[in-house]
Amino acid sequence: MATLQARDSFGNVIHVQRRDSVAAVAAFAEGFLAYEPRILAVLAAAEHDTSLIVQACAAALWMFSESPAGPPQARAHLARARASVDAGAPSSERERQFASAVQAWVQGDLAGALALHAQLAREHPRDLAAIKLGQYHAFNLGDAPTMLRLALPAQAAAPEVAHAHGLLAFAHEQCHHLPQAEACARRALALRAAEPWAEHAIAHVMLTDGRFAEGRDFLARASAPWQGLTSFMRTHNWWHLALFHLELGDDAAALALYDQQVWGVDKTYSQDQVGAVSLLARLELAGVAVGERWQDLAEHLRQRVHDQVLPFLDLQYLYGLARAGRPEAETLRDAIVAHAPQAPAAARRAWQQVAVPAAHGLLAHARGHWAEAAEALAAALPQLLRIGGSHAQRELFEQLWLDAAQRAGDAATVLNVLQPRLNAAPQSRRLARRLRTAHSALGLPAAA
Repeated sequence: MATLQARDSFGNVIHVQRRDSVAAVAAFAEGFLAYEPRILAVLAAAEHDTSLIVQACAAALWMFSESPAGPPQARAHLARARASVDAGAPSSERERQFASAVQAWVQGDLAGALALHAQLAREHPRDLAAIKLGQYHAFNLGDAPTMLRLALPAQAAAPEVAHAHGLLAFAHEQCHHLPQAEACARRALALRAAEPWAEHAIAHVMLTDGRFAEGRDFLARASAPWQGLTSFMRTHNWWHLALFHLELGDDAAALALYDQQVWGVDKTYSQDQVGAVSLLARLELAGVAVGERWQDLAEHLRQRVHDQVLPFLDLQYLYGLARAGRPEAETLRDAIVAHAPQAPAAARRAWQQVAVPAAHGLLAHARGHWAEAAEALAAALPQLLRIGGSHAQRELFEQLWLDAAQRAGDAATVLNVLQPRLNAAPQSRRLARRLRTAHSALGLPAAA
């Protein structure tokens, strides 16, 4: 079959077999960066075009399912790509590096994948989809400095592209460079008024800074276009707005967002599921009665018991199942323990040293075994970043630890951890309420 040489959205050379595949590859890259459903177009293109870049993009898309169903489908696409290359179909070195990075991902070799993405970022800094994919891996390993190193070359190579600044903004935020993060995000929004990843980065900055009312108002103003995003970005930005409501003491608004925006867009998707678990848990920690919501959520979580794709995901599946009183929670805890010693090398410490004790602690917390929960979660917390997720997402585990500690009678720990945070974020009604309870338990006046 004849091969067409073209360029993708950011000027990178691609080789495809059909003219309509050029648009499909562009839709993959742009949809990936902008969190738009058009990313799926490459799957249809892969049915009729066996070129390396089309098949590698389709394979990556299957891996984003974050489920055991992803790797077999991805391998099939990569096999088609290899057959095409073996038959003499042309491809560039950049395309071959990208396909090799996806292959390493499928094989569980995240260190190898990251090395290839780092090379792509240096040699092809306008390959923004490859940079973002590398950031995804680094994020899942809790490696924020690598996220930043990957994004830096794109700032100079693609200054006119809003997504490049959005990638840099979130990487800076995860490295605690808050002024730089906000400046990059504002630059992205100046170039593209609705850049959801930049909006997301600003939400993180304002949450960390304690600018809760400002963050609430910023996200509320930005929310109109979210309806057209992929379910993860749509629900996740609403999740962030719900966190601002919780900090400001508007629990009813946060619960309404759970029902209307956070849960129910795609109940089958991993990220939507853990976002729902996280928000529902935080609502309960704030004293909100959530009724039968855990039961509905658990119906979808029970299918995840044998996933073991990412520890960050498994732990939240487990807590949701446990809060619903489902026996699958124990099964998932046992699966985590069994998987940990044989996990891929790059993530093995996260599974063994964080996921295993955290799994025991989460199950104990859900069952009201407070001292056991506090001890197990405390063992996991020092290395929690290894399981991936953002600072804001991982805070759930600390909140559960502090709740268990307080219920076990250790109000002094709660006071010593949270009082400095309230001093730095005086808008937080959530922290103030928690501290009033701790002061009361310690026989101290509430105003202390």
